[in-house]
Amino acid sequence: MDDEKARQQAAEKTRKEEQDRQRDEQKARDQATTKGKKEEQDRQKERDQATAKGRKQGLEEARAQKKQRGGGGGLTILISLIVLVILVVVVAYLTLSVSVTTVAPGNSLPFTTKYGVSFPEGQTITIGNVHINTLSNQGLIITDIDGDKQTMVVGEDRVISERRAVITTLGVITLMDTNFQINLTYKGERDNRAYFDMAVHTSKQVPDYLLSRLLPPEIDARPI
Repeated sequence: MDDEKARQQAAEKTRKEEQDRQRDEQKARDQATTKGKKEEQDRQKERDQATAKGRKQGLEEARAQKKQRGGGGGLTILISLIVLVILVVVVAYLTLSVSVTTVAPGNSLPFTTKYGVSFPEGQTITIGNVHINTLSNQGLIITDIDGDKQTMVVGEDRVISERRAVITTLGVITLMDTNFQINLTYKGERDNRAYFDMAVHTSKQVPDYLLSRLLPPEIDARPI
């Protein structure tokens, strides 16, 4: 009877621990989703403010040019043009927008950029439209990618299926349009962070400053 009672207590403890773990994972996913939505809203607000400011200052510069007379008019126009160019560059940067969609696999992806990255355990990270969560378990790492869980050991690879990424600026100008695929190689866990080598394979040569727009700051991506 004592053995049976002990087994029942152990089973109940295991069931409760599993419920607690699932609840913690769901809470982490919900928090990450809420955080992502708020950050996107903040970025959109900054882009709108920058666009409005750029338009206002552009109109003010145009009015100022019309009022210029005499020998100093040429210098004033030059300065105004320089200021306008700077404003356009700033607004273009602030209005960068990334769109990621799923595509059929099998395209040629001849270009590769490698990063060293680390994921905070228990926190859902979004790369494009891919949601990734990691959790260590007795020397192993459980990777949850869009709900598909896989246990990995050090040195093991996992592939994130092919996507298409389009980066635009000013709402209409396309800066990048490429298919990409991500390969993750697990390197180990330290200080509640899971470390990976990340290889990003693309169908076109993409400047690092544009490619890095796909990678959230939470993973601390560093070129290798």
